[in-house]
Amino acid sequence: MLSYRDLTAGFKKFDIDQKRPVIVHASLSSFGEIRGGADTLLGAILASFHSVMAPTFTYKSMLTPETGPENNGIIYGTCRDQNRMAEFYTQDMPVDRLMGTLSEKIRTHPLATRSTHPILSFAGINLNEAIEQQTLEEAMAPIQWLMDHEGFVLLLGVDHTVNTSIHLAEQIAGRKSFIRWALTPGAVYECPNFPGCSAGFQKALPNLMGQTKSIQVGLSEVHALPLNEMIPNLVGLIQNDPLALLCEKENCPRCDAVREHNKQMIDQTNE
Repeated sequence: MLSYRDLTAGFKKFDIDQKRPVIVHASLSSFGEIRGGADTLLGAILASFHSVMAPTFTYKSMLTPETGPENNGIIYGTCRDQNRMAEFYTQDMPVDRLMGTLSEKIRTHPLATRSTHPILSFAGINLNEAIEQQTLEEAMAPIQWLMDHEGFVLLLGVDHTVNTSIHLAEQIAGRKSFIRWALTPGAVYECPNFPGCSAGFQKALPNLMGQTKSIQVGLSEVHALPLNEMIPNLVGLIQNDPLALLCEKENCPRCDAVREHNKQMIDQTNE
């Protein structure tokens, strides 16, 4: 069974300045058994890094209209059941279960601040300035702040398919984004620049090997990458290959929309 001391000793091996802010993605079960569970893991992270952020996304606030913009990565008219179950976004809405237990622990921490985006919020501890950067139009702005301040992304027992920071690389590279809609007590908000599918992001691994610090903590393999190296690397990858990092699933609406958009751009160039 892993202890708090085991975790802090492991994170110390990263040899990262404690003042560097971090965004964390974690699978608690990947470590094996931790004495004290998620509370102990978060305590060890906060003992190792002064400023910590996590995505606290809330997909259950999303609505899908019957019609909308073309090539928007949605099959309109097929989400009536989900629409009926949609919930009003509020600041105390729990994070989506896909985000993991640690994200919810960060959201509910007494020192945490959460952004107000009704789908793609972030919560941070000692990161008020980063959290305040986010707007409806610039959902990934907190990650941009971390990159500008030499922050790191920590992947604790998870791979790049949950690495939200890669969406910022897509945005900077000019990749097509999407529009989604969110239910709030005051209105239904249109949320532009919604990111694409992340199922293909593990394809980034060969490009990032030289920038990745990896250690073993318990049963978990954990990784740290500097955002100011990782993101420019992947911006270049996508600009050189506009189809890079897309998933290979059949009928993925968002990846198919990116492919169609790229095809249209090539056709326009050749006219």
